[in-house]
Amino acid sequence: MLLLREFHSLSYDNKLVKEARSNNQPVVVKALLQRADSLNQNGRRYPRTILEREITNYEKAISEGRACGELDHPESSIVNLANISHVIREVWWDGDDVLGSVEILPTPKGKIALDLMSSGIKLGISSRGVGETEKDDEGNDVVDESYMLVAFDLVSEPSTQEAWLMKEGKEISFAVGSRSIPKADRLNRIINEILGK
Repeated sequence: MLLLREFHSLSYDNKLVKEARSNNQPVVVKALLQRADSLNQNGRRYPRTILEREITNYEKAISEGRACGELDHPESSIVNLANISHVIREVWWDGDDVLGSVEILPTPKGKIALDLMSSGIKLGISSRGVGETEKDDEGNDVVDESYMLVAFDLVSEPSTQEAWLMKEGKEISFAVGSRSIPKADRLNRIINEILGK
């Protein structure tokens, strides 16, 4: 299986980040995490049915408080605890867009992300998963049924268009079976498939 990574740019108000940090409040952003049935800048398309399945599976990790992501994409499908910068608290659909609530954590890598954000550096968010692709009639790569979502990481370059963090009131928001998958997630996937979720 290939390690598949997709990027979404973030645009945010660094003053809001500074304000939240100075008041010892968590920095929470709303984000465009992924987009279904749209060709991204990496030349890949994620069919909605596959993304729906993977988001349903990912919701279990969210409910257990372990939907963590790293600062920068690693070359592995394993989430390295020493590199965690944020946690996804919630996901939902808006049309073909997968949106989420992302909390930047006070970890060493989270503090780096917060320093970058406070300085006005644009960050992106990127999905990381394992799977294969196949070509459609136009020669574009389409993620196939083997795809398994692993995490959403903070990155410097996006592939999904219009995924910048944006100011929204007092919040920051975005505008827009492998051994490398934990056993609990593999079992949850099997249960969801049996139940038809």
